[in-house]
Amino acid sequence: MKFKFYNDTGRLISIHPGTEISGIKCDMDNIKPLEIRTFLLPSGTYPWVKIWDYGEARGLSILVSAQVDD
Repeated sequence: MKFKFYNDTGRLISIHPGTEISGIKCDMDNIKPLEIRTFLLPSGTYPWVKIWDYGEARGLSILVSAQVDD
């Protein structure tokens, strides 16, 4: 499954290392403003997304985690 994220924040967004650890494949470079990033999820999963705002000095970070229904 593919999950596409569009960065409409006007700021760079870093990708949390836990994204890869959960089995998701993606380009781990920062997501630039107005960029679309595709996350490839393991079969049979769906995305759970969390975004942190650390303020102007540290920026934004996104975690995409592969989830399955119980």
